[in-house]
Amino acid sequence: QILLDDASATVTKIAVEPVWWLPGVAARFKVSEAELRRALFEETGGMYPELVTRSDLEVVLPPIGGQALYVFGRVEDLANPAVTLTARVHDECNGSDVFGSDICTCRPYLTHAIEECIAGAQSREHGGLGGVGLIAYSRKEGRALGEVTKFLVYNARKRQAGGDTADQYFARTECVAGVQDMRFQELMPDVLHWLGIRRIHRLVSMSNDKYDAITGSGIEVGERVKIPDALVPADAKVEIEAKIAAGYFTDGSVPDAQQLARVKGRGLE
Repeated sequence: QILLDDASATVTKIAVEPVWWLPGVAARFKVSEAELRRALFEETGGMYPELVTRSDLEVVLPPIGGQALYVFGRVEDLANPAVTLTARVHDECNGSDVFGSDICTCRPYLTHAIEECIAGAQSREHGGLGGVGLIAYSRKEGRALGEVTKFLVYNARKRQAGGDTADQYFARTECVAGVQDMRFQELMPDVLHWLGIRRIHRLVSMSNDKYDAITGSGIEVGERVKIPDALVPADAKVEIEAKIAAGYFTDGSVPDAQQLARVKGRGLE
């Protein structure tokens, strides 16, 4: 009922736009509402003066991308911890996801997760309850730095002395953008709670930031599923080695202390 004979898949799509209730967001970040309003006003270049002139307006539609949810199986099963849930929270990567660039693992990891979600939704475990799969796709292109910045980083990595290396992976982003990563995962689990999710049985992700945000919000995670080594493109091995050295989950070998120190020495603690 999920993967059909013509190789298409049955899926429910849900579009989500972020809405922030400022008093609640400020409380979660442990800052005053006035501080939050001022920061948002300044960081958006003064586009929204109402943030500081209209304290009676407590709801804001932030100028950021939303999320697309893809559910394989019954949507209502997402909130049932007895039904095996296979899930991936994926951050946008047009260069790989859409155009097939092999400098990163985004596309193969996403397609692997889709396969795992379909397989999970078609399973008949737990007394015939079956399973359900979820892909939560967030608009956070290029570590939320944007596609242009991402391509500048790619060029810098390829053209540096000695070529692309794991110990310089994060440093090149910081040289170009001033920061290593602009993604902010603290609010990411909100959409999972909106769906009623209490347990993810199989999380198809190696990201320590995502795992910490999900479990820190009260959602239990069972098994963590890494990308199979055979699916990592040759050009993406630099990326995966750097991320594992920086703390990403793996069930394989971990870089030795000297390798880890080289990467951590560039500000990845």
